[in-house]
Amino acid sequence: MPNKKAAIKHLRQTVKRTRSNSLVNRNIKEILKSGQKSAVKGDIKDKSAELTYSLQKAVDKAVKSGIIKPNTANRKKSRFAKMLKKAGASSQPKPVKKAESKEEKK
Repeated sequence: MPNKKAAIKHLRQTVKRTRSNSLVNRNIKEILKSGQKSAVKGDIKDKSAELTYSLQKAVDKAVKSGIIKPNTANRKKSRFAKMLKKAGASSQPKPVKKAESKEEKK
């Protein structure tokens, strides 16, 4: 246990950051595992676009916030796309439709 006040604060910050980072990493792992399970079941073609989009979004957010490094993110996305291709599904993410703005409604 640290003795100095600053070291105690640093320890609290480290615990908080570690907890937050592990949640993000767990989310990425869950997306990868669900893709692998779908590939084994054979229903990957239905879910491939959604899974690809969610994986890319989660990984890119993690890179932006400094949780994982850019090369690690690219490797995860590349391996996922390779797995989809091997399973016979498309690795192109479907763009999500955003809510219409007020100008487009007029």
